[in-house]
Amino acid sequence: QARLVESGGGTVHPGGSLRLSCAVSGRTFASFGMGWFRQAPGKERELIARIRYISGDPYYTEHAKGRFTISRDSKAGFVYLQMNDLNPSDTGVYYCAAGEPYWDPKFTLWGQGTRVDVSS
Repeated sequence: QARLVESGGGTVHPGGSLRLSCAVSGRTFASFGMGWFRQAPGKERELIARIRYISGDPYYTEHAKGRFTISRDSKAGFVYLQMNDLNPSDTGVYYCAAGEPYWDPKFTLWGQGTRVDVSS
């Protein structure tokens, strides 16, 4: 059974960094795009970045703002989101998702989320 499990969230001060991990298992994701989403309190879930699981080729939305980097290690079964210079507006639950086709994925598989709290 395909499964995504996020980890790495927590509480961090403004200006700090976190690296989120998404463990990928249960099927072949060769044709999939993998995404990181954020859901801030009281707001809709929004795409931060996505990447082709096999070959890379990252895509960033404006929400990444040059501070976030998505990467993957398909051999080890992980997708990462490095987040730098965090500020309180980055607070929320971060979700890993998978979908096809990789160039414009319809995300159908979701993890349970990991919470990030940026506060002083």
